[in-house]
Amino acid sequence: MDQARSTISKIFNGEPRSYTRFNLTQNMEGENSQVEMKLSSDMDEEAVGGNGVGEHHNHVRDPYAVHKPAGRTPRNLCFMVFASLLILIIGYLIGYLAHRRQEIAPRCAASSVPMEESITGTIVETGAAPLMDWSDVKSLLQGKLSDSLFETTFTEFASDSHQAGSDGDDILGNKVLKRFKAKGMQTWKDEHFVKLVAPGSEPNRVTYKGSDLGSLSGYLAYSKTGSAQGAVLHGNYGEVDDLNKLQDKNIALDGRVLLVKAGKIGFAEKVANAAKLNASAVLIYPDPADYTRVGGSTQLYGHVHLGSGDPYTPGFPSFNHTQFPPTQSSGLPTIVAQTITTDMASKITSNLGGHNAPSGWEHVGKLGADSDMVTVVVNNVLADKKITNVFGVIKGFVDPDRYVVLGAQRDAWGPGFASSTVGTSVLVELARAISDMVGNDGFRPRRSIVFASWSAGEYGSVGATEWLEGYLSSLNMKAFSYINLDRVVSGLKKPKASASPLMYGLIQSTLNEINTPTDSSRTPLYYSTDANWEDKVMEPLRLNDPIYPFITFSGIPSVSFRFTSGFEYPYFGTLQDTRARLDAATSNQVAPMAVLAARFAGHMALRLVHDHLLRLDVDRYNAEIRSHVVTINRKVQSLMRMQPQLLPNVLTVRWLMSASGSYSRASRSLSSDIMNSDLEDVEMCRSINDRIMRVERDFLSPYVSPREAPFRHILVGSGSHTLKGLSDHLDALEKSNPGADVDLFRNQFALATWTIQGCANTLAGDIWSMDNLI
Repeated sequence: MDQARSTISKIFNGEPRSYTRFNLTQNMEGENSQVEMKLSSDMDEEAVGGNGVGEHHNHVRDPYAVHKPAGRTPRNLCFMVFASLLILIIGYLIGYLAHRRQEIAPRCAASSVPMEESITGTIVETGAAPLMDWSDVKSLLQGKLSDSLFETTFTEFASDSHQAGSDGDDILGNKVLKRFKAKGMQTWKDEHFVKLVAPGSEPNRVTYKGSDLGSLSGYLAYSKTGSAQGAVLHGNYGEVDDLNKLQDKNIALDGRVLLVKAGKIGFAEKVANAAKLNASAVLIYPDPADYTRVGGSTQLYGHVHLGSGDPYTPGFPSFNHTQFPPTQSSGLPTIVAQTITTDMASKITSNLGGHNAPSGWEHVGKLGADSDMVTVVVNNVLADKKITNVFGVIKGFVDPDRYVVLGAQRDAWGPGFASSTVGTSVLVELARAISDMVGNDGFRPRRSIVFASWSAGEYGSVGATEWLEGYLSSLNMKAFSYINLDRVVSGLKKPKASASPLMYGLIQSTLNEINTPTDSSRTPLYYSTDANWEDKVMEPLRLNDPIYPFITFSGIPSVSFRFTSGFEYPYFGTLQDTRARLDAATSNQVAPMAVLAARFAGHMALRLVHDHLLRLDVDRYNAEIRSHVVTINRKVQSLMRMQPQLLPNVLTVRWLMSASGSYSRASRSLSSDIMNSDLEDVEMCRSINDRIMRVERDFLSPYVSPREAPFRHILVGSGSHTLKGLSDHLDALEKSNPGADVDLFRNQFALATWTIQGCANTLAGDIWSMDNLI
């Protein structure tokens, strides 16, 4: 201001041989604009002759020449006053506009630097975005979720009939859409025309020794249709180990009708295991020991497609009656399958002869004799149905093109209160709560949050998988996580989860932050210091888990979770999944448990969009890789000792070990880069997050067809291309299995090795940082 005052004084005093140069500059970092005034002096004179005057014959006025002032005439004084006022007005306007911009726009830098706990566990100062303190974010979310609001939402979304593609399904979808729009969210729909299964005009039938077992309303979607006959054989739960025990007793499954109990693995896996051993049909029933309080006449519903999505458009989406040459999924069963009731099963098991059951098979007596003949008739029909997925989004303020997805299935076989109503209610209540946090409380998520309501979940995550197939290239490097809300409440307090290893750390920290709703001591569900928390909480990732296609097909880190009472809720897949039965399973605490589930999912989602760096722990895959490498190495060495002619010395596990080491070093390098990074640098944070996001995707084998092997993840996927597939192939070679092929094994071994090395290369970052020793 002193300099400006001096300048104005000189103007009015008419000081000769000086002029004022104005430089208006605007600080692009969000600071107020400033007016810079510079005074010229005699030393600044240029392009003049020795007497200070330019050559007269040029008749051109030199713009840099200094001329004698004309004096302080009234006209000049008015001009100078006007110029001074104009300068002041311009400076004021620029300053005002810059200040307004700071108020209304999310700033990339701030003068007050909030504190944030980084993913490395240290406290880091940062000013790279307008962050709200994490404790305030948690408190806001908790304050916006209540039992009474959930009770209202339960009433709105409860329905006795909302099977996929039905009018009831569409009505619920429109209600979800209306809820999203009411909060000002951008919404859209995603329609698919898929093939779903329904009972035919002729009912399915099962006869035992010529006697009809009774009326069947339950069925297994995508079973082979037709009839099959054979001697019944009990197979316990139909797991691979169960069937191996039958073979150990020299009991062949060829042509037999396998009778198995529901549970432990999915229906599709039971049927696939039986088909591999040439069984003619599979019957599945609920064992009273597992399905407590389920009546003897309860019918079971499910599907037997060993995969997800529409099995008649494998690997590509079912948009608008997509026309391609006739094709179908390799996961469709080749034998007939049907569910029967407990009472029907008892008519068979009580009269079986044959061998005694292997030790450890509870509630199984005789296995069945050749005279115990059963006939199975399946008359299901395929029908083209339109299904609709519904979406809403809360956009981020720094990286809006990066998003976490929260999703829940909307359909059910019957009332489906625990299987779909609770999950849908959690979805819309979280959308409402987080929208209010953004609109009313000043919360600014860095990244976007997408809320998805899926249809046809009961048929094998059809709606979700069709969306993944339809937008796979768009989702690549944009969707960084998926949180599944299906079946989140089936009991009290005890948490269970399945997830990508990348998300284990986030699950652990969330468990430590969330306390049970009725616990006055505010004790967390689990302490993060509990060394055995994984054994207590985490479950293996299974093919019938809704997150399975997200991880193994699309490479998106995902998590499913639920709260139980220590036993399985017995009404999933039945028409008895009602509010009354869920009340009984939760001691009338459905609404408080839904609040707990919403807080658990909400904390994970908000943490992923709040922090500068994604809380995905790439180190967790080190243990997974090393475990497989150790197992494969042990089996290779054993096979080379026992049958050296099968695996010549040219095959070595050294390259697989080298790839494992490269991944380990790359993950450590990333941790070092994070520790040394400047979190105020938005582009640096984005670059590090991109490296983290690529890990899951890069574990998808690029060498297999999505149609033949859709679950391409080499660590948690399924198929011969996985590390577990390599281990199983070595077992087959050791047993001289006719299907084992040494050359095929060596080829799969090489491709799996390079998939791991490729992931390590990408994780390392720049091409000059790669650690490639192969």
